[in-house]
Amino acid sequence: MTHNVQSATYLKGTLIQELLALLEGGNAHATFEAAVKDFPAKLRGEVPEGLPYSAWQIVEHLRITQRDILEFTDNKEGGYREIKWPDDYWPKESAPPSEAAWEHSIREIHADRKLFEKLLKETDDKSLTEPFSWGDGQTLLREALLIADHNSYHTGELIVLRRLLGAWKK
Repeated sequence: MTHNVQSATYLKGTLIQELLALLEGGNAHATFEAAVKDFPAKLRGEVPEGLPYSAWQIVEHLRITQRDILEFTDNKEGGYREIKWPDDYWPKESAPPSEAAWEHSIREIHADRKLFEKLLKETDDKSLTEPFSWGDGQTLLREALLIADHNSYHTGELIVLRRLLGAWKK
């Protein structure tokens, strides 16, 4: 029995490390940090022909969505309030109101990712896959995979957008 407990603990530790690496990105694709690095300010509000969003709208959508997932996941006190899809998840304005708003959004994405990673690091063996009492089947594992998948998808969109605007040199 001790061997099974040790194996489960090792597996859980390995899974957490893999989830952390997945959230950071860069294993099979560019990172969010690379996608926004030196993004020309004059292009942040441009919506290329054939695409529905600007870089600003994608970055803000990432921030809003990741925060929502974090707040839902860390709802031990019961204060989570669902926001309306899609209206509350996408900014209406195509351009950031200022350089400071762009930088703030990027800092918040990093900070919230670190808070989510902290939840993963602090979890015990069973709470990784145990459904939340306030949800309808969601688990910490599912929410980690959701953030990683969602952020990867939109990071790819940012890179395509930059390519269409002639602002991606890799």
